[in-house]
Amino acid sequence: MKRIEQALGMAVEQSLVAALSHADGPGCPPLLAAAIRHAVFPGGARIRPRLCLAAACACDEDDTSIADHAAAAIELLHCASLVHDDLPCFDDAPMRRGKPSVHSAFGERIAVLTGDALIVLAFQTMARGAAQAPYRLLPLLSIIGRGVGVPSGIVAGQALECETDVNLRQYQQAKTGALFAAATMAGAAAAGADPGPWRALGDCMGEAFQVADDILDVASTQERIGKPIGRDAALGRPSAARELGIPGAVKRLRQLVSDAMDAVPACSGADGLRAVIAMEAQRFLPADIAACAT
Repeated sequence: MKRIEQALGMAVEQSLVAALSHADGPGCPPLLAAAIRHAVFPGGARIRPRLCLAAACACDEDDTSIADHAAAAIELLHCASLVHDDLPCFDDAPMRRGKPSVHSAFGERIAVLTGDALIVLAFQTMARGAAQAPYRLLPLLSIIGRGVGVPSGIVAGQALECETDVNLRQYQQAKTGALFAAATMAGAAAAGADPGPWRALGDCMGEAFQVADDILDVASTQERIGKPIGRDAALGRPSAARELGIPGAVKRLRQLVSDAMDAVPACSGADGLRAVIAMEAQRFLPADIAACAT
């Protein structure tokens, strides 16, 4: 499993390096170029693009380039969402991934433009990846666009934070689950498989990740997770940890991971994919925090 983990991680990083090489060439304003790199490198766990590649491999992917570009596009969109999420008008977070957030390091104006640039770059990256198989571009654009936009993508999830009455599960599915679902579905589509059956897997993994994030917001430290804690309570955001209590949230997390295992569609690489899911799920919540909650 260690070799699989390293291979997935290396493929994601190489694809992101290639994608950014098209963004910060001659003519790009130096501050913007630096801010884009700051937003993407070094990255976090890269869970979404790794799931995309793992799904493609499980479907006997027949064109590595398409899946690699789709995975990079998904991570670029995730990075864009973090840049915007950290802005003073939303979380006003000074730290992200253990370093100053983009607006803290480069100013609010450059941060807004960095998020915008990463969104555009994501779709440019997808288009380049599907150049040799354009018939796969349309479904990929549809899948990833739906995971990002409205009515129920991550943009909608961010907007739900501005509402006064929010259903916790709807919020989690939009804010986090939508891009996870896009990742698993895009992996299947990049391999030429039907993406529909892959949505449930992404939904479960996305909700599990968000539940874990809610737990860490109240049970971890800024030094450990690389960003401020206590923000959900301070900003009045929906939280599984507050609604269910930490023991209840941990129980919900474990159930969602089990559901994700059960949701793996029939495919030649199903067993290997379940192993990847188990490996990724271990990253969600440190064992000591989970143990203290039971």
